[in-house]
Amino acid sequence: MSQKVLLNSKEVTIILHRLACQLIEKHLDFSDTILIGIQPRGVFLAERLKQILESEYKTPEISLGYLDITFFRDDFRRTDKPLEANKTQINFIVENKKVIFIDDVLFTGRSIRSALTAIQSFGRPSEIELLVLIDRRFSRNLPIQPDYRGRQVDAINGEKVKVSWKENDGEDVVYLITN
Repeated sequence: MSQKVLLNSKEVTIILHRLACQLIEKHLDFSDTILIGIQPRGVFLAERLKQILESEYKTPEISLGYLDITFFRDDFRRTDKPLEANKTQINFIVENKKVIFIDDVLFTGRSIRSALTAIQSFGRPSEIELLVLIDRRFSRNLPIQPDYRGRQVDAINGEKVKVSWKENDGEDVVYLITN
């Protein structure tokens, strides 16, 4: 197994600021916009973007929630190990709001399909967008594309993309791992 650095800490920071600027261009004041981090790994990206938008770009009071999709996945019964659900935390109205799903890696699209189903329990958004740090564009099983992407990666099936966040893993870095 070998791993290659796709993005170092400085490159991750630059991409986060670019994504924040793209969100500001599209949503301006965020009064009708909600950020939803998809559990578990999208939460780190969502929290970081909220922090950048509020502290660096002075965007006031951005609503941030966390969505667990464990039991909405189409493959959740296909494993012998017990599932551990993450926490869903959405403390605001989703009805008629613009929702931005945030996840670290877009791979097959199945997680996003699950998130589309799961969010319906909280109301009907007026619009849903997708922001990802890494878009593995040749791996899609479903017709799902990101509205905002940090970096596009052409990873072959046997390769994995691993995103590490300093809050969880001690450093901001993205690896391409080959078996």
